[in-house]
Amino acid sequence: MKITTQYSGVLRSILTGAVAGIILAISFMGGFYARGLFPSQPQVSSIPVESAGYPLLDEVQSLIDQIYLREQPDYIQRQYAAVRGMLGTLEDPNTFFIDPPVARSEADVLAGTYGGIGVLVNRNEEGEFVLYPFTDSPAQMAGIQDGAILVAINNDPITLETSLDAVDQALRGEVIDDNGVELTIIQDDDEMTQFVVFDVINVPSVIWRTLDTDQRIGYLQILRFTARTPDEVIEGLTELNRLDISALIVDVRNNSGGLLDSSVNVASQFIDSGVVIYEVTKQSEHTFNAERGGLAIDVPLVVLVNARTASAAELVAGAIRDNERGILIGQITFGKGTVQQIFTLSDGSSVHITSAEWLTPSRTPIAGVGLTPDIEMIPDENGRDVELGEATRYLQLQLETE
Repeated sequence: MKITTQYSGVLRSILTGAVAGIILAISFMGGFYARGLFPSQPQVSSIPVESAGYPLLDEVQSLIDQIYLREQPDYIQRQYAAVRGMLGTLEDPNTFFIDPPVARSEADVLAGTYGGIGVLVNRNEEGEFVLYPFTDSPAQMAGIQDGAILVAINNDPITLETSLDAVDQALRGEVIDDNGVELTIIQDDDEMTQFVVFDVINVPSVIWRTLDTDQRIGYLQILRFTARTPDEVIEGLTELNRLDISALIVDVRNNSGGLLDSSVNVASQFIDSGVVIYEVTKQSEHTFNAERGGLAIDVPLVVLVNARTASAAELVAGAIRDNERGILIGQITFGKGTVQQIFTLSDGSSVHITSAEWLTPSRTPIAGVGLTPDIEMIPDENGRDVELGEATRYLQLQLETE
């Protein structure tokens, strides 16, 4: 029987600063944040003499105004460049400045909203593109079921050379009139063609199902850590337990992080007690412990990671391994073991400032290093999901020896 996928209603120089900021803003918009986004600016009780102003900047600006040959960039551009230059001296890639247009888009990125048909696309070990529609999405409404194999998009055949990114982008588009895409799929052993319209898709942060190859093994993919994620994880684990799973795969590949509190709460679903993380700030160290009562504290467990597993996702993976609850399979993770606070500035721009570092329960730093998997694998050059296949075989062996 097919198991329907579930979910709940998801930027040191002037020349390089803007590009780096935009990339970081998009890549780590879900990166580890302290409690609350865009908090008010902290109060400074006293200002050292050397920080009381920047008179040299005013002096240079006066000289430019008097003798510079060509037209100057506008005032805002020069001010932004000065801010980026100042932040660049910190030599921290996660402390950066964002222009107002990008800052305004941050909320949209975190919301995870786009135009498309609403499916998660995975690639199996055979290289096939497998579709898993979101609940109530246009894809599901059109009759596409979990596990459908994608054969062609708008009559263009899918091959082993087709990239996952290309397929994902082809299934997205503007929500106008009857804009959509024609899919050719294999479902229930029959090939069929179906036109699916684009609609506004609210991406879930968690997706789950049992494996088609072994119904005893549950699969829980955490796409990001939002305020909704703990509840979605609980819903997913509750459903998987109802299906009487005997082992579990937690997939945090390509998960760039999210909210600190959410990741700690999620880790508690897999760890019955003990340390989840140590957070070290300028003034103190704080220990976050797992809360008892998790729904998956006993089942054999594997966590899938890769080079784009970062921040909060690394926290959860490190906590599971250090507490001996499961192993990691995949590639060395990104290594973003710091916390950023985001401050909205007076003109709508924003600045991300690193405020803390975290350590795994074994007090191992992750920043700049990452986590090395217990079973390290080379990504398949054709994009086949060899990591999922290895995790499946590992858990099947565990179940046979119990």
